[in-house]
Amino acid sequence: MGTFWSKIWGHSAADDIVDPATGLTGREKRLVQSTWSIVSRDPVASGVAIMTLLLERHPEYQLMFPAFRDTPKAELAANKKFQAHCASIITALNSVIDALNDEGLLEATLVAIGERHRRRGQTTEQFTNLKQVVMDTLRQALGTKFTEETEEAWKKTLDAAYTHLFRGLQGST
Repeated sequence: MGTFWSKIWGHSAADDIVDPATGLTGREKRLVQSTWSIVSRDPVASGVAIMTLLLERHPEYQLMFPAFRDTPKAELAANKKFQAHCASIITALNSVIDALNDEGLLEATLVAIGERHRRRGQTTEQFTNLKQVVMDTLRQALGTKFTEETEEAWKKTLDAAYTHLFRGLQGST
């Protein structure tokens, strides 16, 4: 009978099971994946939106990027080296979304990203600031699709991701 009602209402028991590795239910994972598919359609534009907002809020961060450190702010969005870095942010987020059902892959990917950024001198504070920018960019990009439920699912996703990323960033692998 449960299968009949799940077909009618679009709900299954798996929707409510919490993945202990991520803290996300099946429904929340699908919500993150479906909203991400909207944002990731144009990876360069989405990445530029994230990095532009990050640099608006923290202009001192631009100095950490030799490839575009001296590029005037007004020219950043058109700068190919800036765009390449922006696209790499979306690639990293794609990796997170793609690995939501594979804890080992999620962990390995994010610890490696954290380690690379540790070698460049990045801090947990800088990544925490990036996390807020990602949430604000999602809110703007998704408009009315960024419901309270969507926001909560994204917070859980980023919290799970940052747990592993911070391990790599702090060198405790």
